[in-house]
Amino acid sequence: MKFSLICFLVFQVQASKTPDIEVEDIRLLFHQAGSSQKVCMELIKKLEPFNERNNPLFLGYKASATMMMAKHVINPFSKLQYFKKGKLMLEKAIELDLRNIELRFLRYTIQTNIPAFLNYGSKQESDRLFLSNSISEIKDQKLKKIISSYLKTVKSSHL
Repeated sequence: MKFSLICFLVFQVQASKTPDIEVEDIRLLFHQAGSSQKVCMELIKKLEPFNERNNPLFLGYKASATMMMAKHVINPFSKLQYFKKGKLMLEKAIELDLRNIELRFLRYTIQTNIPAFLNYGSKQESDRLFLSNSISEIKDQKLKKIISSYLKTVKSSHL
């Protein structure tokens, strides 16, 4: 009985550390974050409790939102700082879950939307191939539609 109570309490403490957030809500905020610094900061704040130990996907979204903050600041040094910080987090998230289609999609969208001088495009072709080959495996129909649409709209000039 004591053991059960201790396990329950430990679980409750762990559960309280990471909020219950739906991935659909994160996707929506992420989509809006591109045009709003306020939403971008809100997204980063919501995802703050998540890291490589508890949720690689949400770490990937936090990383991507961090890189997106570079779009919203004026200072070039701040832009580069946000980008580098987010890039490291995203690469860590992908390293933890190489087969995660959504993480690879996040990296692909970033690589197809940033200036070439940032030199973050080496995985663009492999991510595009991975996404194209994996799209049939996606169970989440909303995510499948998002990825399919994006792959169709990305111009070959980005490759």
